[in-house]
Amino acid sequence: MAVDLATKTLLHDKLRFFITVSGVAFAVTLVFVQVGLFLGLMSNASLTIDQIDADLWVTSHNTANVDFAHTFPETYVKRVRSTPGVARADNLIVWFMNVSLPNGAVEGTEAYALEHWGAWNFPRNVVDGNLEDLRRGPYVVIDDSAKKRWGAFAVGEYREVLGRRLKIIGRTVDAKSFTTTPLTFMDFQLAQSLSESTLRGNTTYILVKLAPGADVESVRAELQRRLPYNDVFTRGEWASRSRAYWIESTGLGLNMYITVFLGCLVGIVVVAQTLYTSTMEHIREFGTVKAIGGGNAEIYAILGKQATIAAVAGFALGALQAFALRPVMAKIDLKLIIPTSLYVAVLAGAIALCLGAAMISFRKVARIDPALVFRT
Repeated sequence: MAVDLATKTLLHDKLRFFITVSGVAFAVTLVFVQVGLFLGLMSNASLTIDQIDADLWVTSHNTANVDFAHTFPETYVKRVRSTPGVARADNLIVWFMNVSLPNGAVEGTEAYALEHWGAWNFPRNVVDGNLEDLRRGPYVVIDDSAKKRWGAFAVGEYREVLGRRLKIIGRTVDAKSFTTTPLTFMDFQLAQSLSESTLRGNTTYILVKLAPGADVESVRAELQRRLPYNDVFTRGEWASRSRAYWIESTGLGLNMYITVFLGCLVGIVVVAQTLYTSTMEHIREFGTVKAIGGGNAEIYAILGKQATIAAVAGFALGALQAFALRPVMAKIDLKLIIPTSLYVAVLAGAIALCLGAAMISFRKVARIDPALVFRT
C-alpha cells in the first residue's frame, strides 16, 4: 500500500516530478563537475611526481612544490649514492625558461632535465622520438600541450630557448603541470648551459631509487643526516605537499566547497518545495491511511519512498550529464576525474539530502487528523 501510494502521489503531476528530479540532477551535476575538476587539477599538480619512478625526493629546504624549485650543489648526489640502501640517484632540474617563437612572441616553458631518462620511466607517453637521444646534442622533446600556447610544431623544427636554437626531436602527450606552462624535456647538462649563472654546478632535486628490501624510513633518516640543509620526502609526501600548496595558495578548496554547498542548497529547496506541495495536494490520501489504522511510521515510509525515488532518478540524470561533459572538458584541456568512490558518495549524499528535504512534509503529515477524511 505504502509503495503504491508513494508512486501514485509522486507521479500524479509529471511536470512537478520532472522539476523535482531536475533540481536533484542540477545539484548532482554541479558536485560531479566541481569535485571532478578539482581532482583533475590536483592530479596535474603532482602528475610528474606520480609518474617519476623515484622512492625518495631530495629537495632544497622548504621548497613549496615541484614547480617552484630552488637550487643546491649538484655534487650532493654523491652523498646520496654512497648511502646504504640506495640503488640509484640522479640529479633533476626543474626550471622555467623563455621560448622565442617563430612569430616573434615569447612564451614560457617548464623544463625538466635529466641525464638518464630511461631509468626513471618518465615521461610516460612519448609518441615521437627517443628520450635517450637528448644526450647527443642541443635537443628537446616537447609535450603536445604546447600547441595551445605556442602554435603548431613538428619534430625536426627548431625553437629558441633562452637565446639558443634547440632542435625538436620528439613529442609527448599528457605531461602537464598545474601552472599549465608547457613541459619541455632536455639533457641535464644542456639545461645548465642555458642558464649558467643560476644552474651551472647546481641541481634542483635528487631522485632516489631504493635497493630491494631497503627500509624507506631508515634510508631517509640517513639522507637527512648527510644533507642537513635539504629536505627528504617520500613520493607520496612530496605529491601531497605539492597539491596542498596550490589548494592553500589559490583558494581552490574553499571555492569548491562553497559551490558544492550552493548546489546542494538549491537541490534541497527544490525537493522540499515540490514534495511539500505534493503532500498538501494529497493530504486526504494520507488522512485515509491513518483512518484505516496506519500510523506515522507508514506515512513516513511513503514520503521516504518518494524522496528516495527523486534522489535516485536525479542522481542518474546528473551522473549522465557529468559523464557527457568529460569529452567536452577534455577539448579545452580540463581534466574531469570522477572515481567510483565519488559516485557512491554522491548517491548517498543525494538520498540523504532528499530525505532531509522531506522532513518538512514529515512534520505536516504527523499532525494529520484522521477525521479529515470524513469532512466535506
